[in-house]
Amino acid sequence: MELNELKQAFLQAYDKEATHAFFSPGRVNLIGEHTDYNGGHVFPCALSFGTWLMAAPNDDQVMRFRSLNIPDVVTLELDCLTTPLPDKSWVNYPLGCLAQFVKKGVEVKQGYDLLFYGNVPPGAGLSSSAALEVVTAYAFNVLLGTGYDRTQLALIGQASEHEFAGVNCGIMDQFASAQGKKDHAIDLDCATLQFELVPVKLDGIKVVIANTHSPHHLDSGAYNDRVRQCGEALREIRLLLNRPDLKDLASLSQEDFQSIEDKMTDPIARKRARHVVGEVRRTQDAIAALKEGNIARMGELMNQSHVSLRDDYEVTGPELDALAEAAWQVPGVVGSRMTGGGFGGCTVSLVREEAIPTFIEEVGKAYTAKTGLKADFYIAEISDGARQL
Repeated sequence: MELNELKQAFLQAYDKEATHAFFSPGRVNLIGEHTDYNGGHVFPCALSFGTWLMAAPNDDQVMRFRSLNIPDVVTLELDCLTTPLPDKSWVNYPLGCLAQFVKKGVEVKQGYDLLFYGNVPPGAGLSSSAALEVVTAYAFNVLLGTGYDRTQLALIGQASEHEFAGVNCGIMDQFASAQGKKDHAIDLDCATLQFELVPVKLDGIKVVIANTHSPHHLDSGAYNDRVRQCGEALREIRLLLNRPDLKDLASLSQEDFQSIEDKMTDPIARKRARHVVGEVRRTQDAIAALKEGNIARMGELMNQSHVSLRDDYEVTGPELDALAEAAWQVPGVVGSRMTGGGFGGCTVSLVREEAIPTFIEEVGKAYTAKTGLKADFYIAEISDGARQL
């Protein structure tokens, strides 16, 4: 949808013109899955699709929330911005961000009429929720004149997800949406929030996203279960290594983990830790390979990442496995893996340009034969992060 169409939609919804327009992107993670809340590195990039927010002040001392994607319209008084709405309302994502401003001592004295529109495929694991949170945080940073930097805005979005959506997510999604840069991926250390923008130079290779249309549901509990299981693994490893100061699983070397792996009494915790420790190493190696121009090595590491997510972290499922396994059989595919939280959603693949039509046809055919579902494919464009339009 073009900006002029959104302006017209706002005019129709509120019988006045929008005074401000903002955009924040979704993201795809090239490698480094379920490492963010374990203190490791991730390697996401912002995408060209995301969430738009049109806004204008009102004289009614209320916040009005509308979306072109969802029919619900919610109006809240300005003294009701810190309480989540029931029934998992979509408004909790932007509302949770407003609540963080209030918690920081920011006075919200002006009401606004708000209109959201997103073109991130919902439930695809490409961070439609983070795009919604970050566009709200970015917009009200401007509207309220608070002057927070992009990292602070990402943290506001993460806090919203924790407190208003009930998902104990790491920082990666919101950080990528806030800090993304065109044609770059972000090497983010989730323990320190230090990051490096790494040019993505693929030379005849494209990033292709395949949507399972088996929506993932991070609030269903499985994601939070993984967070809890990693905490249990960390506690046992601290005891086995006699290292009570071990900060997180990502701080554990492969050598130290292997020295106590067989002594762990909880087999689930062992598997979760094995994935995290290995994924941290794979992510570091993949970033180094990309910088060196060794795309073949990066593809190998992506494939290994998927296998670990399938076998040790158990977050793929039959749909994501069907897509990845079909992709591995197509000549011209450098690497393919699930991306995002898992439990449905999308795969990300590096595919040589000349092989893309065959990739879409063959993977799509194999996926439908195995699952009865139809996949959608997107050739990803790596975009800038949140911005005012």
